[in-house]
Amino acid sequence: MQQDTNHIEALIAQLEALHDEAIALEQKFAPAVELVHPKFKKSARNLLHYLSLRKRDIRELQESLSQMGLSSLGRAEGHVLASLQAVRHQLCYLKACTPTEEPLAVSFHENAELLESNTEALLGPRPEKRSTRIMVTIPSEAAENYELLLRLLRAGMNCARINCAHDNEAVWLQMVHLIRQAEKETGIACKILMDLMGPKLRTGPLKEGPKLVTIRPTQNNLGQTTEAAKVWLAPADEPPPQNIDAWLPVQEEWLAQLQENDRIIFTDTRRRKRSFTVMRKEGRGVIAHLYKSSYITTGIKLHIKNKAVVERTTEVGELPPTFAPIILKKGSLLVLTRELTPGEPARYDDKGHVVQPAHISCTLPEVFKQVKDGQPILFDDGKIEGQIMEVNKDWLLVKITYASDTGSKLRADNGINLPESKIKLNGMTEKDKQDLKFVASHADIVNFSFVNYVEDVEALHHELKELGANEIGVMLKIETKEGFRNLPRLLLATMKGYPAGIMIARGDLAVECGWLRLAEVQEEILWLCEAAHIPVVWATQVLETLAKKGRPSRAEITDAAMAQRADCVMLNKGPHVVQAIELLNDILVRMQEHQHKKTSMLRSLHVSDLEALQE
Repeated sequence: MQQDTNHIEALIAQLEALHDEAIALEQKFAPAVELVHPKFKKSARNLLHYLSLRKRDIRELQESLSQMGLSSLGRAEGHVLASLQAVRHQLCYLKACTPTEEPLAVSFHENAELLESNTEALLGPRPEKRSTRIMVTIPSEAAENYELLLRLLRAGMNCARINCAHDNEAVWLQMVHLIRQAEKETGIACKILMDLMGPKLRTGPLKEGPKLVTIRPTQNNLGQTTEAAKVWLAPADEPPPQNIDAWLPVQEEWLAQLQENDRIIFTDTRRRKRSFTVMRKEGRGVIAHLYKSSYITTGIKLHIKNKAVVERTTEVGELPPTFAPIILKKGSLLVLTRELTPGEPARYDDKGHVVQPAHISCTLPEVFKQVKDGQPILFDDGKIEGQIMEVNKDWLLVKITYASDTGSKLRADNGINLPESKIKLNGMTEKDKQDLKFVASHADIVNFSFVNYVEDVEALHHELKELGANEIGVMLKIETKEGFRNLPRLLLATMKGYPAGIMIARGDLAVECGWLRLAEVQEEILWLCEAAHIPVVWATQVLETLAKKGRPSRAEITDAAMAQRADCVMLNKGPHVVQAIELLNDILVRMQEHQHKKTSMLRSLHVSDLEALQE
């Protein structure tokens, strides 16, 4: 009995020590807590309590509490002091001592209320049948496709994401107008989030190739044509209809002569005789079918095979240039240049020896002063890996350590990651500041990409204040190792405004932290945000195969089910995105009956037939 009493006393002492340490950390950061928004005061205190709790390894304490049938503190994120006090009270009853009441930052009931109110303030009202919201990246064509936006909303979209890295203000404005119009027509609330591009390190431009378009009809495995390619022949300012395989600019006067079933003959770049068949006229252009693969450049002559036509010949107008990717294999050398010189593949002599290695520029030359030889460098979301062999003020020499066996393609605007280099970049670029003026006037939430330091958040808050946009929601994208390392301070910094949220950008984060650590890193972000009562968006590659190809992988279904632990799940654009929203909605509705955050919801199981067991 004495042993049991001593054991309980030791457990009470540990709990009291955890409580005192939590209060001490809160007092240490009291000035920071004073600066947060009034609606985040309690949450900021609780975040500090949770950080204090997790400084210790309390697994032995948890095991002891669990063996006594008590809470093991495994779900204490949102109400740390309340959890510690509740367990201490239970131990006091066992020891017959008097439990003491200490002031709490957040009670058990307040935890859920705070998170729900903060989520609603940022992401809008809770959907009818689920608590987790669905965010969807809006494709460029949505600016001209109102019907698509209606379908997205009716399928279950709660937040529309517009990426400022693409398109321009005219396109964004049209998207915003159509989203607001669709909201009114459907009666479904939809928040608009706009991504600032941030200081993303990317590859520069490639050297222009020939102005060429390659058109291929659909073929089966035997090389037989099963479906003709649909080609839009029209003036250069006449956009094509949907589901067109290629677009050739042609003089309007010449096109006006064409009739259905006319044949247009030409010789492609390989000196192969080819022909189009006019299927129908549409607006100022025509849709024609092509049954054989063709390579067409600017200036190729098109000839109408109809003697009744006056102007029988014309030329293909100005086509966009092609940009051949740089093919890299394991062992290849690549020069990364400071100057924005168009990139080129390696050059070889007659004997196959490299005369000049491949080279390409990068968008942020300031990194040249901050990297060291021997450090890893990754391209295109980690599809290509390399090691920095030599650092010069004007270039970096990189040896490729991983690429696909057949060679990986490096293109312009591919992401570059330097996971072991402490790169200090300004959080807001001039483009971001310009884009923010539009965002502040038209969006509900600004999403800040590649945020790494408290100064980045403060700079964003300053710009918003200057624009008189203090009420706009701020979401931070955590996508770098540095951003993850500084997450507690970033949370306190963003809590100075209201509402606020965090997006787990799992693509870049996986590259930065390593694929093996992604699950662990993701968990830590979820825990810290739950402690701060800040909504989290689970982003990148959710049901990606379904959205792009029309059929999900088995692993994606499990990933989508696990995403229910976040407060919002983001889907990327794709031709089957409506189907992806519908499936995600179904998964989230069913999973919330089983799981809330980390807590399993013990509803009755439908898979077990108890009557069969009794027979």
